[in-house]
Amino acid sequence: QVQLVESGGGLVQAGGSLRLSCATSGRTFGNYAMGWFRQAPGKERKFVAAVNWIGTATSYADFVKGRFTISRDNAKTTLYLQMNSLKPEDTALYYCAAGQTSPAGVLTATRVYEYWGQGTQVTVSS
Repeated sequence: QVQLVESGGGLVQAGGSLRLSCATSGRTFGNYAMGWFRQAPGKERKFVAAVNWIGTATSYADFVKGRFTISRDNAKTTLYLQMNSLKPEDTALYYCAAGQTSPAGVLTATRVYEYWGQGTQVTVSS
C-alpha cells in the first residue's frame, strides 16, 4: 500500500502561483511513477502531469505546458507541482497518484494508477 496526502492548495488570483505537495508513505516511493490529475465540479478527472521513478522523464497536458512543473524528491518521498500563471480554468480539486511501471515509464492514463490521495482544492479567481 502507498498512502498519499496532498497539500498546498488554496485561493489565488489569476496570474498567481501555488506549489502543491504530495507526501507519501508505505511502499518504496522511488519504485512508483507519479502523477497529478484534476477534477472540476461536474467534469471528468483529467491528467495534468506525470514523472517517472527517478524524475528524469515528465509529461504534461497541453493546457498546462509552460506553466506547471512536476518534480519529485525521492529522499523526502514527496511529489510536487509548481503552478505558475494560474488561470480561473485551473480551478479544480487536484489529486496525486502513484502507479507501477518500468523505471523509465511515465503514466498518463487515469486507469493505470493504483493509489490516489484525497485531493487538495485549488481556486483561481479572476
